[in-house]
Amino acid sequence: MINAYVLVLNKSWVAVNVAPAKRALTLLFQGHAQVVHPKDYALYDFDAWLQFSRASNGVSPRRYVYTPSERIRLPEVIVLNVFNGFHTPEVRLSRRNIFARDKNYCQYCGQRYKRCDLTIDHVVPKSRGGGETWENLVLACMHCNLKKRDRTPEEAKMPLIRRPVAPRWLPRFESPLPKEELHSWKRFVDLAYWSTEVLD
Repeated sequence: MINAYVLVLNKSWVAVNVAPAKRALTLLFQGHAQVVHPKDYALYDFDAWLQFSRASNGVSPRRYVYTPSERIRLPEVIVLNVFNGFHTPEVRLSRRNIFARDKNYCQYCGQRYKRCDLTIDHVVPKSRGGGETWENLVLACMHCNLKKRDRTPEEAKMPLIRRPVAPRWLPRFESPLPKEELHSWKRFVDLAYWSTEVLD
């Protein structure tokens, strides 16, 4: 269950988010959402989904969560009963997410390194007014970091291989999603919408 995710549709059946399975079950239990059957699109509230779960066969045991008295099949897609807007995720600026965005590539020489051989460089140095922003932080290998020193890329004649920007993906997608989840989701969303950098 820890690694399972559920596609969330708004009231108009437009994909708006991906939620951990635990959150999806909470929304279902509270009556804020219904489960969408992945094949026939039938809708299930919590009680109906419990009955469906009892009768479900041929599904991997890891697609269930177990309580002392029940086994509940993890939904793959839910539709919200009220919300009809759109969720625009904002990726938190953090060391971990910069490594995820730049994929362990030095943004100056273009070589891939082990995490321990990389550092985070300020494109415009802090001493020159450079801030802690997505657009001003990149990964750099030790060699390039020492070579660039307290200069801008232009001054050091070290152009960036890619302009740094805030990523548009959710951090939890750093690892590929299970194929069975993608298969059920493709009926509701163009998978190209999710960053191909993460799904590759």
